[in-house]
Amino acid sequence: MHLLVTPFKDHGISHMMQDLGRKFVRYINHTYKRTGTLWEGRYKSSLIDSEKYLLICMRYIEMNPDRASMVSHPGEYRWSSYGYNAMGKANTRITNHILYETLGTDIELLQYAYRELFNNHLDKDEIHSIRETLNQELVLGRDAFKEKIEQMTKSK
Repeated sequence: MHLLVTPFKDHGISHMMQDLGRKFVRYINHTYKRTGTLWEGRYKSSLIDSEKYLLICMRYIEMNPDRASMVSHPGEYRWSSYGYNAMGKANTRITNHILYETLGTDIELLQYAYRELFNNHLDKDEIHSIRETLNQELVLGRDAFKEKIEQMTKSK
């Protein structure tokens, strides 16, 4: 499962993941009459340079079911945000990122521009970079962004 989340407060993502884990595991275990954990280990996260990588990461996540041969088009995967981002399907769990909203001046143009992004496949180096960064829980971004984050974390 991949989530692309913008935190609004300190530790917001870790608290969200704890809550999600507790509620979802309880739901699955109750529904399927099972016990135990669902996931191995702790979730992995990476900070991304939104200006450079937000749309790339959105495409990466929404193309995963296609790359895994689960569907032939990202719009066919019911759990994907592609339906919302590209086709306007209702989804109360998604809030538009401000950079996503810069793709168009109205909703139709925005969704059209977003769909157009999928006409070109992600570069294999971009895919590799995203995977490696996430697996190692590093910062994904330009050098200046990484340096800024390093400076911010040194002071804490």
